[in-house]
Amino acid sequence: MTDRAQLEAHLEFFRELGVEGVSRDPAWRRRPDEGPAAVAPPMTDAGGPLTPAADAGETVARAAEALGPDAHEVDVLGPDVHAAEAVAAAAAGEAPGREESRAAGSGSAAPPPGSAPPRNVASPPGSAPPGNVAPPPASGAVALSMFDQVRAPAEGSPRERLDHVREQLGPCTRCKLHAGRTTLVFGVGNPDADLMFVGEAPGRDEDREGIPFVGRAGQLLTRIIEAIDLRRDDVYIANVIKCRPPDNRNPEPDEVQTCEPYLFAQIDCIRPRVIVALGSFAARTLLRDDRASITKIRGNVYSFRGAQLIPTFHPAFLLRSPDRKREVWEDMKLVRSLLRG
Repeated sequence: MTDRAQLEAHLEFFRELGVEGVSRDPAWRRRPDEGPAAVAPPMTDAGGPLTPAADAGETVARAAEALGPDAHEVDVLGPDVHAAEAVAAAAAGEAPGREESRAAGSGSAAPPPGSAPPRNVASPPGSAPPGNVAPPPASGAVALSMFDQVRAPAEGSPRERLDHVREQLGPCTRCKLHAGRTTLVFGVGNPDADLMFVGEAPGRDEDREGIPFVGRAGQLLTRIIEAIDLRRDDVYIANVIKCRPPDNRNPEPDEVQTCEPYLFAQIDCIRPRVIVALGSFAARTLLRDDRASITKIRGNVYSFRGAQLIPTFHPAFLLRSPDRKREVWEDMKLVRSLLRG
């Protein structure tokens, strides 16, 4: 299916929901209870307000013309969608890599625009001191999810809210990964946790047991948690993707776009104070920057859905490169200080 055909299919889907127009204003970072962002009314190329089209064909044509060939994302706003995010075109080029060793072995990756300097580098005059909250990296080629309509319930305990999101997910068949999975891996841990870890996707052991991080990398993660005077039961652990990709390949953009809203809803249910993004894939997905190098952004602090987000190396990478454990320990000491602050 061509990019334009995909766009037409997506817009037709939202038209059936009653969506009346398009906007380029990304609102995905706001929690539902933070109130609506100040969103300018959708505009046409001529500068006037965008009104409902007389038919679906006119809507598709006008949206495609407004997007242009190089657009990365489009937000679709309507009466039944709270800042819903629609993908404008299929993400082009190579999917974000899972192997942190690619980033670790390459010193040529440029730091993401807008990211804070590493904490061990002096800040330029007039800038915030190292270790303070950094602005999110500039948006890369990762498209915003068209399925980001999953909302954490406003009422109930964190456990009850998480159970509701799990019920919404159900025996998920929304993307092609369901065909090869053994078990859907939702998440595990304390639903009222101050600290949450987010990884990439289940592996073989996780797919078999239905629990994230239970293999060798999971055992190392448990030791990392214990090193900052917490137990595994004290934190919450989840992945961007809930089903194991075949042969442990990298998740594809459409799989991320389908699955990540449930991760966002989990975050909104738990309301952690600190989120640790484990590895390049999780960090790129959460920060919306598919060019981000984990070696450049690890140890920095970013604001994300009401929490402080810290990227660090994935435990699986540490098993292959144990010399990088010192850097993760520095990151975890920062996590501990934020939790105690």
